[in-house]
Amino acid sequence: MTYPFDASTRHDIAERCAAFSRATAGDATPALKHAAVAVALVESENPAGATAFVLTRRTADLRAHRNQWALPGGRCDDGETPVAAALRELDEEVGLHLAPDAVLGLLDDYPTRSGYLITPVVVWADGKADLRPSAAEVASVHRIPLAAIVADAFDFVTIPESDRRVVRVHIGRHRIHAPTAAVIYQFSELLAGRTTRVADLEQPVFAWR
Repeated sequence: MTYPFDASTRHDIAERCAAFSRATAGDATPALKHAAVAVALVESENPAGATAFVLTRRTADLRAHRNQWALPGGRCDDGETPVAAALRELDEEVGLHLAPDAVLGLLDDYPTRSGYLITPVVVWADGKADLRPSAAEVASVHRIPLAAIVADAFDFVTIPESDRRVVRVHIGRHRIHAPTAAVIYQFSELLAGRTTRVADLEQPVFAWR
């Protein structure tokens, strides 16, 4: 399916987000640090005129999760909401400044093995988004067309360390793992009109730290 970058697509995704009854962790994970990521929808460059989401590759010299693929995001500051944190991190990491009215909705909270509770925030960037990656955090920034995250882009494997399935998404020649893959998978399911929970999907062992 194609997703033109236009008002109709924005309206359709906003309606799907509004109808989505998201699962929150509640008080079950008090030890986890709160974080947020942005599923930032922008105009694709290839093909032009399609809707894409922003994906980054982290730099090699970061203290944690170096070189990994990630959605723009990070830890919530004290007293900061997930929406505010996602918008701030989007600005800091890729230079995309959006107002709160750009938010279309939130996906399920996702607890990570590395000690975070991630809230994904879906946002729409009107017009031509000028993405300027922060050299301190982002090695590269990519616009991934929504048409690339169809069902056969995902697979599920098992690992000896867990009885939970590991989710992976294949984008081009790259293989991207949870937690990023879990968020992308749930968003792709939302686009397809399905409510699919992902909190039980595992991350590879290298992402546990």
